[in-house]
This record gives sequence, C-alpha cells and structure tokens, in this order.
Amino acid sequence: MADRVADWAGLVARRYPPADAQSWDRVGLQVGAPDDPVTRVLVTLDVTEQVLDEAAEVGADLVLAHHPLLLRGVERLTPDTAPGRLALRAARQGVAVLAAHTNHDVAARGTTEPTVEALGLREVVPLRPQRDPDAEICKLTTFVPTDATDAVAAALSEVGAGVIGEYEQCTFRVTGTGTFKPSAQSAPALGERETLNRVEEERLEVEVARADLEAAVAALERAHPYEEVAFDVYQLVPVGDPGPKGLGRIGVLPEPCSLRTVADTLASALPAPHLRVAGDLERTVRTVAACGGAGDALIDDAHRAGADVYVTGDLRHHPMLDALTQGLALVDAGHYATEAAALPEVRAALDEDARGQGLSSGVVVSQVRTEPWASYRPPAGPAGGLAPNPATREEPT
Repeated sequence: MADRVADWAGLVARRYPPADAQSWDRVGLQVGAPDDPVTRVLVTLDVTEQVLDEAAEVGADLVLAHHPLLLRGVERLTPDTAPGRLALRAARQGVAVLAAHTNHDVAARGTTEPTVEALGLREVVPLRPQRDPDAEICKLTTFVPTDATDAVAAALSEVGAGVIGEYEQCTFRVTGTGTFKPSAQSAPALGERETLNRVEEERLEVEVARADLEAAVAALERAHPYEEVAFDVYQLVPVGDPGPKGLGRIGVLPEPCSLRTVADTLASALPAPHLRVAGDLERTVRTVAACGGAGDALIDDAHRAGADVYVTGDLRHHPMLDALTQGLALVDAGHYATEAAALPEVRAALDEDARGQGLSSGVVVSQVRTEPWASYRPPAGPAGGLAPNPATREEPT
C-alpha cells in the first residue's frame, strides 16, 4: 500500500510531538487530506513559490516545513494574501503541507543543534527547559461516602491514576463530614430532599498524569454514587531535572577563545552571509548560549544563565543595547542560517523513522535558499546614491 499523509503526519508527531509546541504556534497538517498518497517528502524551512516549483521537479507530494504556512490568522483562502496564494497553489498541485515548528525547536536535537556542534560546546543543557506535557502530574481529590471509597479508588486505578513510580493504587484517605441540601428536583443517593444532610465521607486523593486526567474524571463520575460529584484538581509543581527538551541551549567552549573566533567559526559553519557581531571582538569568551531562529526573547535567559555570548537571529536594536549594557556579547547569524542548518538532520531522522514504520517514501532536503536578505556593499569608486534635496541642503555662508 502507498504511504498516506496521515502516516507521515503521525511519524512527524512522534518525533516532534505537537504538545511540545508553544501555545501560539500552528503545527501539523495545514494543506491536504489524511488519505492523500505520499511518494516523496520535501523538507524545507519555508513554503515559497520556488519551493513548490522544486516539489514539482523532484516529485514531492508532501512538504514538511519548519515555518507554518498558515501561522497567523487567515480569514479566507484567496490569492489576495501570500499564505492563501501558496496554500491554493499547493492544493491544486496535489502537495500536502505539514509543519513542525516550535515542537522541533524544543526537541532534544532541535534547531539549535548545528550551532552547538559547530562550536563544539560541552556540558550542554536547554537554555529555557521545557518539561514533557505528558509527564505533568495532577492531584485529583474527591469526597466519597465511606462505603463507596474502595469502588471509586478501583475505578480510578483502572485508568492509570494512583501510580507513583513502581507503586500502584496509591491513595490518601481521611474521614470527615460532608453537608448538602438537595433541591426538590434532585435525586440524592443519600439523605433527604430540601433538608440539610450530614454524611460521613472520605476525602480521597490520587495522583494522575495530566494526559490521563480527562479519563480519570470520567471514571470518577461513573463510579461515584452521588448525582453531583464534587472534585478538585491541583497542578503539581515539578522538581528535578526537566530533561533535554527546551528552547535554546547553553554550554561551554572546549577552550576559552575570542569573540572573533566564535564569529569566524559560525560564519564558516552556518549559511550566514550577513553575520553581525555586537561586543569587543577581542574579548575572551567561554560560556555560549544559542537559540535557532528569532531568539531575542531569550536574551535575559542567556544573561541569567551566565553566558558570555549569545548566538541567535533577528536581534532587535533595543534588546541588543540592553544586552550589551549587561555585559552580554551577541552574534546575530540570521534567522535562516541558524535554522536551515538543522534540516539535513531532520531528513535523516525521518528517513530512519520511516524505515522503522514500513513507509517507503523518500525524504529530500530542499535546495532552495529561502534567506530573504543579501549582503550589499557599494561599488568601489566615487560615492554614488541619491542626490541631496536642494531644498534642504545647507550652503556655506
């Protein structure tokens, strides 16, 4: 059987879980239908006219883009907007579009990895750690008549609640008095209507994984004898090592070196034709923070973590000035350069995953450079440019 879009969407989701994406992001399938056939996958940073031309040339019917084609709100799919025009063309061309954006950024080997490897960083950890959402734990608390507590606890255990490490059916119970006054229209399991009732109850507490919370609440409501089930959910604060996921990375160089050496290394290792540096080029640096793409939102994280230099793209004027005031040197290698270098690893990882899943489609990396900027130097010789405005030119007096 031919591969389907749904097969590849599932494979990408296992490698880069959508739950890892930032709340504002839009990842997953954006153009196409789950049952559409797939014979070749084109991995790219952006979806552009040139990338869709390339998809036609190489016979790709699925484009996996890092940057979502439909990221911001699109009111209609018409040629009047760039996303609408490209989405319509992709659909007419028979090309599905799938996006893995910030869920790829935060992966254990995400978009910042080429910068880390180019500099040979050691002792690397996430700059802004992110725990696996499926590993988040809640505490579910309810109040049960004492003769029904065991049945409710058993129902919760069947859906995975009450597990702590290697121990199952972990609960905490304390006896107290519950009060309630049923209305005339109610059907109370205990007590009388329109009367204040006092019932001996047990407070039952269990831990439950965030991913299993809805199933646990449903099991609680099925097993509980009351018509209206009272329960509380508490989000537990995680402690300990958050793991390898997170935005950006920070580590130490094999040996201290100058800021100039860091910049020269990145200019050679990354596709960064217009790399910019802020700070004393001869300054000695040891600790390097980095974030692929637009990373000025993590400048304070880099400073707090003790970085000497921060490498990213799309740095803005005022955050840069603030960073320099704090003593943090900066290297802006460009949005494209700090992310596009990660695409070959995405291709290799998905190709390996696909073989393990029995998928036959080939995976290729786009050869289209979607870097919008180009370096410019004025030609040698007399200065050119626009002539000054005579109305504003000052004449010598």
